[in-house]
Amino acid sequence: MLDDFMVRAALAGIGVAIAAAPLGCFVVWRRMAYFGDATAHAAILGVALSLAFSMSIFIGAVVVALLMALTVNVLSGRGYAMDTLLGVLAHSALAFGLVAVSFISGVRIDLMAYLFGDILAVSRGDLVVIWSGAALVVALISWRWSALLTSTMNEDLAYASGINPKREQLALTLALAITVAVAIKVVGVLLIAAMLIIPAAAARPLSRTPEGMAIAAGLIGMLSAIVGLRAAYVFDTPAGPSIVCIAATTFLASSVIKSLRPAG
Repeated sequence: MLDDFMVRAALAGIGVAIAAAPLGCFVVWRRMAYFGDATAHAAILGVALSLAFSMSIFIGAVVVALLMALTVNVLSGRGYAMDTLLGVLAHSALAFGLVAVSFISGVRIDLMAYLFGDILAVSRGDLVVIWSGAALVVALISWRWSALLTSTMNEDLAYASGINPKREQLALTLALAITVAVAIKVVGVLLIAAMLIIPAAAARPLSRTPEGMAIAAGLIGMLSAIVGLRAAYVFDTPAGPSIVCIAATTFLASSVIKSLRPAG
């Protein structure tokens, strides 16, 4: 079954959706959209370093994405507006990554695949990495779910409950770095933030509980991956952007449903 590239592509998209769904909910709740974008952009520098030192791209992307996220945490609140800081770091990391790639000789690099994804070229080894990463993210978020929710709702309440919000932020940062690393092959660094945010945003009007929103986001993400792949096959369009377009359409539909729903 895995010999069919479309089956491998669908499984890869589903794996990324499973990892991104619960994490995307926290990104939406905490208004961390720019944070996710900056972490994703930094991953291209990780790709360049991985190729330069002949090591796993997954490891390089995780390390650099994690370093970016930790840098943002350290520098935030030190005289810089958060949106300004994230904008500087995100675009700087992307630029340094692209420049670093140009210095690598003897390695054939398809930059478009890393920027916009190449889900149709996913191998069996990539599937193992994607699903292992997704399982790790889901396990981490499930383990810290209650503490993450409490610290997201109210930091003072978290401290009163014996929860350290900074520790929960670190867990979220680690999960984000892993998700970025596994999603590079599927949607690329420029579209990772979209797959984090759009399914979660689409699920929000349709859900009554945090757990329900996470499940709905996962289902929307998986549906977007499958339908987007089919649309890319039928209309001969880029697979990664097609998946994001389907997710965006779902968000529009959920927004319409919310507006038509009677108040109260």
